[in-house]
Amino acid sequence: MELSPGQQKALFAVVVVILAGLGIFLISSRGHGHGAGHPGAAASTTPPPSSAPAAVATTPPAPAPTGAGGVNIYQWLPFSQQDLASAAAVTTRFAVDYDTWSYRDTPASYVARMSNLVAPQLSQKLENSFSTLGVAQTRAKQKQIATGTASIDSIRTFGASSITFVVTATQKLNSTQGSGQNSTQYAITATGTGGSWQVFDIELASAGNQ
Repeated sequence: MELSPGQQKALFAVVVVILAGLGIFLISSRGHGHGAGHPGAAASTTPPPSSAPAAVATTPPAPAPTGAGGVNIYQWLPFSQQDLASAAAVTTRFAVDYDTWSYRDTPASYVARMSNLVAPQLSQKLENSFSTLGVAQTRAKQKQIATGTASIDSIRTFGASSITFVVTATQKLNSTQGSGQNSTQYAITATGTGGSWQVFDIELASAGNQ
């Protein structure tokens, strides 16, 4: 059925609320994953130093949200409840791995940890970013080790087979120069269907996700 502009806005607001709750649930159940610097500012740009793998606990699907009269809002969305949960889990795990790495990592070993989470095109971009000469030299010289945590803030856009999440990634960096922590907000797009989702793109949230 076709929704009026007012219904579409209300529906999108409900989706954002659902996602916020799902993100909190995923994070609390996982103990927040890893934390640390980025191998690059973003995959679409040159990523800064940091990224490593993190296990994501399997979480039971949240109850299907209903509105007045017990209407299931997923009947109006191009994806199911399980699609949303799967896409969110893959996105969160990727964001953690993206910001978790060690100066001992090679570009290949860094990307290998995310091989089952990212599309081939993005995998190559990540490897290129991690091997950026200046960044790689600094990482090795200062013996940097980064760990990351991540949480989903909202859904930016969605389509029949893609969902773009706004994610806050926090990275803790330890090196011979001391330690520090910083947070970066990314727009991360996952594509797929059912339980099979992969991250297709990552950009700084402030740059949008075209």
